[in-house]
Amino acid sequence: MSEIRYAAHPGDVKNYTTDQLRANYLIDSVMKPGEISCVYSMHDRMITLGIVPVDAPITLPSFEEYTKSEYFLERRELGIFNVGGAGSVIVDGVKYDLQKKECLYIGKGSKDVVFASESANEAAEFFVNSCPAHKEYPTTKAAQSDANEVNLGVQENSNERTIYQFIHEDGIQSCQLVMGFTTMKPGSIWNTFPPHTHNRRMEVYFYFDVPENQVVIHFMGDPEETRHLVMHNKQAVISPEWSIHSGAGTSAYSFVWGMAGENKAFTDMDAVDINALR
Repeated sequence: MSEIRYAAHPGDVKNYTTDQLRANYLIDSVMKPGEISCVYSMHDRMITLGIVPVDAPITLPSFEEYTKSEYFLERRELGIFNVGGAGSVIVDGVKYDLQKKECLYIGKGSKDVVFASESANEAAEFFVNSCPAHKEYPTTKAAQSDANEVNLGVQENSNERTIYQFIHEDGIQSCQLVMGFTTMKPGSIWNTFPPHTHNRRMEVYFYFDVPENQVVIHFMGDPEETRHLVMHNKQAVISPEWSIHSGAGTSAYSFVWGMAGENKAFTDMDAVDINALR
């Protein structure tokens, strides 16, 4: 499965119905057993992939209809998080084993990328973000213990969480891709709150470890005229540069965040006054 999502003017988005909002920004089926899903967004040319090898490895195709390239990483870079069972990624003949919550960055110029699961009974689930790149950086693996750990929020505000930064300006080096994941503490539900925007970068959120029969309400849109999407486990949402991106769950959860755009500065945010939200 592959599809393209077009950018929209924020003034137009204010008129979207729930169905239109979901059709433009929600990626509702990221992980499909034995398949690779692909969504190409016009926001900073970000490509979001879900790859679930079961009985056989899956080779990353060029998606030539979107990239117009001989191979996928001819002019791109990508970041991978495994959110399922044990698996591996073979990059130009070199194998990298990935456990759950481990990260692999693959730079521009790598030609052959193959994804595999250690066991078909507990398949790996690879979440991938990819953006254009102009320079080659080395393929780099990082375990959760290698990430830069940032603890934010307080229990009283129900937003106590840990941010794990992997691909960023002081971590794994890239051209423009920034990735990591955030885990909510038990009893906390609010992520990225108070919210912010950053006109220099778009973002993709991928929610995972959302318990069965629980949901996350993802808030987006103009800070003074917000919208929301009801999201379930292993769904993703595209966040435009001008939009807030924040969520509240009916239980604790985790989410991968991936950004692309003008810079790699994680702290480059335009904070929104909580009293200005509408």
